[in-house]
Amino acid sequence: MRKARSNNNFIDKTFTILADILLRVFPASQQEKRAFSFYLNGLSAQDEGEYAEALNNYYQALQIEEDLYDRSIILYNIGLIYSKNGDYLKALKYYYFSIFINPRFTSALNNIAVIYHYQGIKAAEKQCFVLSESLLQKATFYWTKVVKLDPNSYIEAWNWLKTTRRIKL
Repeated sequence: MRKARSNNNFIDKTFTILADILLRVFPASQQEKRAFSFYLNGLSAQDEGEYAEALNNYYQALQIEEDLYDRSIILYNIGLIYSKNGDYLKALKYYYFSIFINPRFTSALNNIAVIYHYQGIKAAEKQCFVLSESLLQKATFYWTKVVKLDPNSYIEAWNWLKTTRRIKL
């Protein structure tokens, strides 16, 4: 297991130092600190493209972490890894776990919409128009939630919803 980030980047080193200080002074139980340590190691491995190691750390953190908000973030990061590797069904599963815990997690909602949109476009290219429309309706559902929760962000989602006339303003 990695103790610190191996990048020589100033920001990475600063983050590592701050995280180590936080772990020492953070008013938390040893169990909470251990979960946070696994989470940080997962972030570091993910940042370096070491996805198997990142997943291992995130799964370890999930076994320990009790805070629901923190669990939703860990689940989201697991979803990011599966999405990055093209395993969209597993990514969706973890994004759904994340929003089950934190229904206002706009990043997870957005990523769900992005996957449905991508799959909808792919289905249209294969001339599976009924499937395509079904997937695009799901993308519409999640992007509509996103822009209602965070109207000043996700400009691409706003633009797609407006140009396809899928949202009423």
